[in-house]
Amino acid sequence: MRPMETGLRPVDRTRETMTSEITRQLLDYLLSGRMKPGERIPSERNLSETLGVGRSIVREALKSLMVLGLIDVRQGDGTYLKRSESELLPQAIEWGLLLGAKRITDLIEARHHLEVLLAGLAAERRDEANVKEMRRLVATMKRTKDPAEFVAADIGFHFEVATAAGNQSLLQIMKSVRSLLQVWITRVMQSPASSRPTYAEHSAVLEAIERRDADAARAAMEAHMVGATRRLESTLKEHGASVDAEADAAPSSLTPA
Repeated sequence: MRPMETGLRPVDRTRETMTSEITRQLLDYLLSGRMKPGERIPSERNLSETLGVGRSIVREALKSLMVLGLIDVRQGDGTYLKRSESELLPQAIEWGLLLGAKRITDLIEARHHLEVLLAGLAAERRDEANVKEMRRLVATMKRTKDPAEFVAADIGFHFEVATAAGNQSLLQIMKSVRSLLQVWITRVMQSPASSRPTYAEHSAVLEAIERRDADAARAAMEAHMVGATRRLESTLKEHGASVDAEADAAPSSLTPA
């Protein structure tokens, strides 16, 4: 793959954030129309050679795109442009996530503190309609065997907590990251072992909000955020290993997209 065929070009090494530039270039390339959804993207090694940077920088950029749900890593097979989730990107771009792994970590941390704050406010301000809806969503999480239905109930629960908190500004912030929240939760729920602890953590938040115990609600949401972040990180590490393996196994010659 030659730079003139892909639009990718070597990066100026004097730039302060090389990973950010690589991530932007890869995003432009993947969404330029040169590749079709479902098509295999160049290997980590080939991208490194084309862009003139180390593989570690390419690896970090690819991890950012995985978190955003843009690419799909298939162990032993390769990395592919996803078919149906590119519509999730506008909100992600608004939040500036395409600036490398550090910004992604920052947003995960921000969401953590936001959710804890909202849980405490919800316990103080919720009404019976809020509690009824939260109960329905948690019951769905317990009952369903369908991962998509579980994810929808999970997201719905967090937005009902935000609604119950009664602060429109905080609710709008939650809405801004809704697409990323869907990507993250969907990724975590790819592991069947994640459903039981996720359900238990939501149940604890619900019980505290129902009792109007703000301290307990914040503590329960804190525990959930710690658990959810740990599960997300575990999933991303698994994907990161797959990217490395795919890059080592891939052929050095590329067919232009």
